[in-house]
Amino acid sequence: MVTSNSTPCLSSSCVSAIRFGKASASRIVLAHTGVEESLVGQGKKNIGALAARRRRHTRTLAVTVVVLLLAAGSAVLVVAAPWDSGASGRKLTVATEPPPIVLAPQVVPVPDSAPIPSSAGLSAALTPALGNPDLGTFSGSVTDAESGAVLWNTEPDRPMTPASTTKVLTAAAAMLALPPDHRVSTTVVAGPQPNELVLVGGGDPTLTAQAVGEPSIYAGAPRLQDLVEQIKRSGAEVDTILVDTRAYSGPTLAKGWFPSDIGGGYIAPMEPVMIDGGRLKPLEDESPRTATPALDAGRLLAVELGLDPGKVRPGEASEGAAPVASVQSAPLRDRLGQMMGRSDNVLAEAIGREIAIEEKGEASFDGAVTAVLDTLTDAEFDLGGVTLHDLSGLSVDDRVPARVLDAIMTSAAGEAEPELRPMLDYLPVAGATGTLSDRYGAGDRAGAGWVRAKTGTLSDASALVGYVVDSSGRVLTFALMSNGRPPEASRPALDAVAATLQGCGCQ
Repeated sequence: MVTSNSTPCLSSSCVSAIRFGKASASRIVLAHTGVEESLVGQGKKNIGALAARRRRHTRTLAVTVVVLLLAAGSAVLVVAAPWDSGASGRKLTVATEPPPIVLAPQVVPVPDSAPIPSSAGLSAALTPALGNPDLGTFSGSVTDAESGAVLWNTEPDRPMTPASTTKVLTAAAAMLALPPDHRVSTTVVAGPQPNELVLVGGGDPTLTAQAVGEPSIYAGAPRLQDLVEQIKRSGAEVDTILVDTRAYSGPTLAKGWFPSDIGGGYIAPMEPVMIDGGRLKPLEDESPRTATPALDAGRLLAVELGLDPGKVRPGEASEGAAPVASVQSAPLRDRLGQMMGRSDNVLAEAIGREIAIEEKGEASFDGAVTAVLDTLTDAEFDLGGVTLHDLSGLSVDDRVPARVLDAIMTSAAGEAEPELRPMLDYLPVAGATGTLSDRYGAGDRAGAGWVRAKTGTLSDASALVGYVVDSSGRVLTFALMSNGRPPEASRPALDAVAATLQGCGCQ
């Protein structure tokens, strides 16, 4: 039995379910009790608005201000009433303290008797949502997780632009090929000449220059400051830093990427050492990235050592060079969660190269793609129709059929590949976490708190791949893919289809 990580609720109750076999299937219920419905409704609106601010301008209404103060499990409601023209302007009306909000987490088994939706009933329920022209060129597949029976599909073999749902393939291959505690090292060794040190990239883009105790965009990331302290303790005399990037080979940008995506904050050139994923603003997810991440890492190291950053240049470590300092990445399990939740492109490409190195392949785009596809083929996934040029899904030239993505998700949610089971907990929760936090917050919110899915978004492609527990308690996996429509149109249309699956219970 596996539970999700403190999933926030956007309704009076929030249920997330995972099936791991008949005896251990579970769902998580977070229930708000002792709260007036009107207050819960106001809380829903506030949460939805906060989640939407990432891409929208904020509007302020200065009429009635409601502040909910939560401390030690209690709640106080303070209401600032509109000013009366005859009043002094200094009085506040304080409402009676409402009952406290109590979170009551419960782990409840998914019922063994939950019926499988009929194909006919499911098709009939989906028909209205599927009639939305904003789906554009559409393909999809829905499967019963326990039995593996495909309940509904349309054009499931059509190769579609997958966008970031490509990361489902990357995550699956990583969990099959690597141990969950796999780590990547960044090292400093003695240079080939006196007073030189070599920063050797091993493939970790999460190294952070944030000071110890300060947050990093990658939780658990190694600190540049740790390297600095180790170098100082070594007593090494240094005035020059070389940066060795030979761990990776081939182009630093993939086919189907656009150089403007570097400044746009979606990717950095793939080099085996970088700071905060190459972000120029280390705590902003879509911060503009540097075009020279490895050299910038060397320059930051030099600055922290009190050296001239102008004396940083590319170089190579000598074979058998004496080690001076080393740090390690967070475990793979943590980085996969970050990759899936935030849809981090740099992490996806780096993890793909980890797989290639493990499989004795070339740590390049081609080598990483080959390693991922070979790993999935060895696990007996039918990859017919798959064409990949990267492992993040940023390439506009990638193609993946919905059938493939749904099959991987079914293997994770069912019995076929227990190694893939943690993927279910990496998926964002509709209306609450990750790349689904600003969706299902307005309009039809039926799927909020229930749908868990990996998102994919490009300028004319959107996709959702994940699972949901329907109203009868049955776990359904799905892959829904839209091409040819802008995301502002296609994403709500896809959300409506997934929400229909949750509310169906179709017999």
